[in-house]
Amino acid sequence: MTRARLAVGLEYDGSGLHGWQSQSASPNVQDSVNEALSRVADEEVRCMGAGRTDAGVHAIEQVAHFETGARRSPRDWLFGANTYLPDDINLLWVREVPGDFHARHSALSRTYAYLILNRSVRSALERNRAWLIRDRLDDEAMNRAAQALTGEHDFSSFRAADCQARSPVRRIMDIRVRRSGQRVWILCRANGFLQRMVRNIAGSLALVGRGREAGAWIAGILAARSREAAGPAAPPQGLYLQQIEYPPDLLPERNPAGLGTLLPIPKDI
Repeated sequence: MTRARLAVGLEYDGSGLHGWQSQSASPNVQDSVNEALSRVADEEVRCMGAGRTDAGVHAIEQVAHFETGARRSPRDWLFGANTYLPDDINLLWVREVPGDFHARHSALSRTYAYLILNRSVRSALERNRAWLIRDRLDDEAMNRAAQALTGEHDFSSFRAADCQARSPVRRIMDIRVRRSGQRVWILCRANGFLQRMVRNIAGSLALVGRGREAGAWIAGILAARSREAAGPAAPPQGLYLQQIEYPPDLLPERNPAGLGTLLPIPKDI
């Protein structure tokens, strides 16, 4: 039987989930998607995600791939799987891809967005979607300090203590801090990320924004290559996996219906 390889794009609210990775006795994205796709395919389906998001972290567009002998139209895959998925996980699109497409290894870059709600009172609506900081942040100082992180570096200072990546070297292609009213966004695009790397960067940049550390401190953290040199990690609820870039011959422009987030994320990255 000829098997096809398909890619799916999905969004999820990570508030009640223990991350992407399959695990026993804890609600997670991968197991839910596997179960939903298996029911549509009427056979066991195992999907591979482009990246692992931690507990509480959201995705605007995660990408995964799977192989199947079942023949269904993209519409049947999409709406069939969404019928079986919980309300906090949703497929956005489905398309057949070449056999050498791999959601993780074929990716050219990944973009994460971190949201800080910068106001004096807490939010009932965004309590699980943003990090509340009451002190007025100097977003321009944060943006200047963040530029020290661009390029290829050893990011040991910004990796989790239990990170299992073989190498701490990653290449940040672009990082920016942008304010939109009461929201401050940290946007970061890289060829890959270490465990909790963006949250650790966000936590350190917030100290610069509060005036508790000078901008040059960020470059010093990077040079130290020690997690102890950096600030505390920002909480997970402000972090969003925003987009994953692939070669157009493997995964052409997707999401034609314009589905996706309603969050006002700046478009300049």
